[in-house]
Amino acid sequence: MWPLFLVSKKNLLLLFASLIANSCVFAQPKQRTMTTETANFGTGCFWCTEAIFKELNGVVSVQSGYAGGLTKNPTYKEVCSGTTGHAECVQIVYHPTVITYVELLEVFWQVHDPTTLNRQGGDYGTQYRSVIFYGNTEQKKLAELYKSKLIESNAFENMIVTEIAPLTIFYKAENYHQDYFLLNKNKNPYCSIVIQPKLEKFKKVFQSKLKKG
Repeated sequence: MWPLFLVSKKNLLLLFASLIANSCVFAQPKQRTMTTETANFGTGCFWCTEAIFKELNGVVSVQSGYAGGLTKNPTYKEVCSGTTGHAECVQIVYHPTVITYVELLEVFWQVHDPTTLNRQGGDYGTQYRSVIFYGNTEQKKLAELYKSKLIESNAFENMIVTEIAPLTIFYKAENYHQDYFLLNKNKNPYCSIVIQPKLEKFKKVFQSKLKKG
């Protein structure tokens, strides 16, 4: 079973993230048009990751998929075997004028354990690794700077093992993985036992960033 939430670690990560997200070193220019950008994160099983990021105001869509490996057009079964090199991840389309990449990073760092290598709770294997797939040099710079600030602040008791790597190609997962929590929360016990409690805690912490209604 996954850790439900890491905010209990002295609330330090939340406080520190709030400070640096609003500091000049992380400042991002505001755009005048409602263009969209994409972000790609892996925080373990993508069912939970998708459910969380879909709740954020400014996020247009979230797709579950695979990235970071060598196998072309991988299947879920192949990725679960741990032989493809791919990680389960999500691709987030968002409006940067509503929610910034740094704010997405803030959520990323808090909704999983970035100190466990190739593991989230009871899920083991390289496919469950903590990873940020950056799409451009700006995303790379922000991700690396954020990570270094967290390390300097001793926000976590253990070493951060999150991988920061370029996105080469994102493979969309099979259709039955999309909107998994929404479609299966009353069918699959995993949704009620693992995802639902984590989602509820996430909503309490990030209440001001959620979609209305």
